[in-house]
Amino acid sequence: MERFGRQVVSLLLMLFVVALVAACGQGGTAEAPAGDEAAPADESTDTDAQDEAAESAVEDAEAPEGEEPAAEEDAAAPEGEADLLSAVQERGTLLVATDSNYAPQSFKNPDDTWEGFDIDVAREIADRLGVEIEFLDISFDVVTAGSWNDRWDINVGSMTVTPERQESLLFTSPYYYTPAAFAVHADSTAASIDDLAGLTVGVGAATTYSDYLEGGLTLVGEEILTEAPAAAIQVYDTDLLAIQDLSLGDGARLDAALTALPTIQNAIDEGQPLKILGEPVYYEQLGVALDQSSSLDPQTLADEISRIVEELRSDGTLTELSNQYYGVDITTKTE
Repeated sequence: MERFGRQVVSLLLMLFVVALVAACGQGGTAEAPAGDEAAPADESTDTDAQDEAAESAVEDAEAPEGEEPAAEEDAAAPEGEADLLSAVQERGTLLVATDSNYAPQSFKNPDDTWEGFDIDVAREIADRLGVEIEFLDISFDVVTAGSWNDRWDINVGSMTVTPERQESLLFTSPYYYTPAAFAVHADSTAASIDDLAGLTVGVGAATTYSDYLEGGLTLVGEEILTEAPAAAIQVYDTDLLAIQDLSLGDGARLDAALTALPTIQNAIDEGQPLKILGEPVYYEQLGVALDQSSSLDPQTLADEISRIVEELRSDGTLTELSNQYYGVDITTKTE
């Protein structure tokens, strides 16, 4: 009985030892040193992906411009500069500078509406361009100086084409040809242009008339027909102011005035006491002017207006307007 008891105790001790060893084995596995742990497989994969993404970003940043996607190239490309004709058509309005002090070429009625040969020619040009028109009342000397700073598109103001003006302005083909002539008071005793030597002649500022009297006029396609008299020159803001002073009396302020023959005839028709002296001293080719310093290329608009001018000439519109305002057709060159 005693021996049986010792056997039971021994058996219990063995079971205890086995249980203790098993427990120690499990604890060793759970507490393995961190240095012996294997790096997780997915951590290595994520690091490689990040490195590849970073390298790709660097390569994209350093790629030359020529290798950029086409869409980016289009966005970065500067817009093409438009020409003046396209700009006028897109705007829908043609801005025309002219001087209101030049009847019957361009003047304002009491109700502030525009009228005149130049005015109607400009309206025809705008109509055939398919746009509206807006007139700006600008002094002739300001227009001829050029450098308009895009304040208007064209000038339709009976401007004579000269080499000096061509340095800053671009001209269309001529839309009419006008003679330059001397006017004297109805009481004047001057019988010829030579009789004006030593007398005072009035002219408009920045005109070919003052250039002619100063001996410095050069024309395009025309010739000086009569040598200028050695007269004193009185410059006015406009030709019409000279005409007005001449009308005050023979020698009162002026002895003569030099301007376009139609301007003299219009003044006579309105009752001013004037008469034409001698024959025209030269003929002028008059064209539509554009500013060469325009921020937009004016050549296409000039070419299109030249085409319209020839169309107006061939369909009789210019002749009709000339007869309406001048009583004679001066829209074709006199040989």
